[in-house]
Amino acid sequence: MSPTVSLSLLAAAFFLILANGFFVAAEFGLVTVERAEAERAAADGDRRARTVVEALRELSFQLSGTQLGITITSLVVGMLAEPALGHLLTGPLTATGAPSGAVPGLAVAVGMLVASAVQMVIGELVPKNWAVSRPLQVARFVAGPQHAFARFFRPLIALLNTVANRLVRALGVEPTEELASARTPGELVSLARHSARAGAIEQDTADLFVRTLSLAGLTAQHVMTPRVRVSALQATATAQDVLNLTRATGLSRFPVYRDRLDEVVGMVHLKDALAIPAAHRLHTPVDAIAQAPLLVPMTLPVQPLLKQLRDQPIAVVVDEYGGTAGVITLEDIVEELVGEVRDEHDTADQPELVQVAGDDGCLVWEADGSCRVDTLARIGLVAPEGPYETAAGLVAGLLGRIPVPGDVAELPGGWRIAVRQVGHHRAERVRVVRTGQVAAVRGAAPGPRAELSPALCAAGRPGADRPPEAAVAAGAARATADATAAERAPGRAADDRTPVGGAAAGGTGR
Repeated sequence: MSPTVSLSLLAAAFFLILANGFFVAAEFGLVTVERAEAERAAADGDRRARTVVEALRELSFQLSGTQLGITITSLVVGMLAEPALGHLLTGPLTATGAPSGAVPGLAVAVGMLVASAVQMVIGELVPKNWAVSRPLQVARFVAGPQHAFARFFRPLIALLNTVANRLVRALGVEPTEELASARTPGELVSLARHSARAGAIEQDTADLFVRTLSLAGLTAQHVMTPRVRVSALQATATAQDVLNLTRATGLSRFPVYRDRLDEVVGMVHLKDALAIPAAHRLHTPVDAIAQAPLLVPMTLPVQPLLKQLRDQPIAVVVDEYGGTAGVITLEDIVEELVGEVRDEHDTADQPELVQVAGDDGCLVWEADGSCRVDTLARIGLVAPEGPYETAAGLVAGLLGRIPVPGDVAELPGGWRIAVRQVGHHRAERVRVVRTGQVAAVRGAAPGPRAELSPALCAAGRPGADRPPEAAVAAGAARATADATAAERAPGRAADDRTPVGGAAAGGTGR
């Protein structure tokens, strides 16, 4: 074999490697392309996209065509490249002093390795990675030629497909022409976010869709209003106290407890107190008009909890020790989907997370202590693992003590959290700073003062700062704050002090 013939065979083999790469790109392009995206492009008048849609309707047949092309080109590449490379390598191997008897076999082996490496890189990996990275672009490029190839070899492909389908049925599996459209929740979330980035759907729509899917992973603990913000009445209080607490808090439903908030015995509504004649309200105990409470464990998933809240719109969340962990309402769950729900009596609260102007190239946010760590993750702050769910818990965990104003906690990655305001032994407002670089922040609108949407901040947080019907009046909250703080947190020793006036004012009671 002359060198000219060997080089011609190598050129033909390289051309077939490129053809092999085409069929590999066609295979991965048709498998990975989003059908909805291709259909949108076809509806916009893209003729190549229409060809892609047609190919997807007979995907099994088209993939069989790509496999036929890959098989043919791979076999012919081996037939051409290995002897040609073996002939070209015989001279150099002989010059190296290799034994003359071993040179032919060694040349074929080296030629096989070289041909396989080139085939693997150019004919397999490059087109595969390209197709996975740009599915629609690749599918549009390959759909036309692949469709023509499959149509030319249709009889052979149909015969091979028939034999393969019979073998598949013998294994108890029914073959299909199209890929199944079922997606896992994680895939749906990824699809929604990708569609929003591509402009196929609005960002708000994608956020709502993602939060709806995420709702299934939440429990009562994630959605409840914590006990330190619960407004409640002692059983010895009167119907008039219900009216007074409603005026102070703007709420309409309150848990009724015997001696401590851990001993909830009922739930009273404003309308029950109003039904009592005015002359008798001072003498009617609240437990006489209270209804039986709905008690739910803090580990109860949100979906079954929703069914229970249809009949009774407020429930008391009980921890694993039997103590009161908080309360939860139907509105709390709705706010997980749509964000803060306010009425005409609600006062404007500070936003949970808002970007403010920073100095020296720093990114700065003001955050509420109840802002969840997964909300902080949206701006790039990755909190270390620990038994906390909020910014206040993160700060306390990093400091190892109850914070005071001015405390600063350092985190990896150039993050710093400074305590701005403390109340009830927790950080109520903090400043989050990222030093050293200015980067685009997901979820924050551009500008010197960009605020995360309430819906984004509300998603997944435990409702710590969400008065359901109105914010607690400052005076009433201050009058009973010490008594509320005296109530023990779940799993901690109880303090038997009774709230002033028989009411525990904190945050929400509905």
